[in-house]
Amino acid sequence: MITVFVRERGGITQIVEAIRPEWLAAGSGVMVWVDLAAPTPEEERLLAEVFHFHPLSVEDAQSALQFPKVETYPDYLYVVLHGIDVEADTAGIATRDVDFFVGVSFLVTVHDGGSRSIARLRSVCGEHAHILAEGPVALMHRIVDTMVDNYRPAMTAIETRIETLEDEAFQGQEHLVRQVLHLRRDLAFMRRVLTPQRDVIARLARREFPSIGDEMAYRFRDVHDHVVRLTDEAILFQDRLTGIVDVHYATVSNRMNQVMKVLTVMSTIFLPLTVLTGMWGMNIPVPHFFGSPSSQFWWILALMLGISFAMIAVFRRNDWI
Repeated sequence: MITVFVRERGGITQIVEAIRPEWLAAGSGVMVWVDLAAPTPEEERLLAEVFHFHPLSVEDAQSALQFPKVETYPDYLYVVLHGIDVEADTAGIATRDVDFFVGVSFLVTVHDGGSRSIARLRSVCGEHAHILAEGPVALMHRIVDTMVDNYRPAMTAIETRIETLEDEAFQGQEHLVRQVLHLRRDLAFMRRVLTPQRDVIARLARREFPSIGDEMAYRFRDVHDHVVRLTDEAILFQDRLTGIVDVHYATVSNRMNQVMKVLTVMSTIFLPLTVLTGMWGMNIPVPHFFGSPSSQFWWILALMLGISFAMIAVFRRNDWI
């Protein structure tokens, strides 16, 4: 679906059906925002036939997933950033990439239709003229700032899950390790996205590109600070998950030790009883055993003591006791 917002100089923001080529000129005084939400192949032809974007950037925008990056072209800036979403069915983390084509008088956004940040701005764009009046870079900043703000509830939900797992780690539940591994996989994916996204926004904040002025650089600097904190939290959460696994294994090992202690006490109690019943339950005389019937008992006792001392000597030589 294509949505086109147009604001002429000093006018109001309108939704139009078609794009006039003269609007895209640098000195036209018209601000154009074209949003392509889950575009069809026919709608994607707009990127090449109307805006004449470079084929490589068009190909990247058409791909299902691109990691965050920023590339400069003669007439526009191409930026890929990621929003975040929590999957309701699996409670997992998913990210959605949004492609930005930023020109002097236009902004083109391409996404899969699930971007909450763009949907929010699209719903109020016609009611507030200043959203387009500040220019394409400011509009991109609004979208990016909202995308980064949406990370906070997801990170809070992850922290809540980690606190729950920390409480369960002391109970030694069997399903805990699987939950920790799933959560670590989500955090690893977030780090793979947040790290390049932090670098991209840092470049936007350093004024590496002529289209980004001082005021916009200050705004992107604030967004960069938020992304840095999110990246640090993701690293800290992974360390906490490692600690949860260690506590879980320690708890399971301690529980096993307690069980072995009980079994050892029981074995120790029954060991002398077994020796006594075994010794006085022997049938004397033993066939083919030396000694008289009255002395065979003592010969067997001496043999048992010899075997015991021999085993103790072997254990001590091997440093087992």
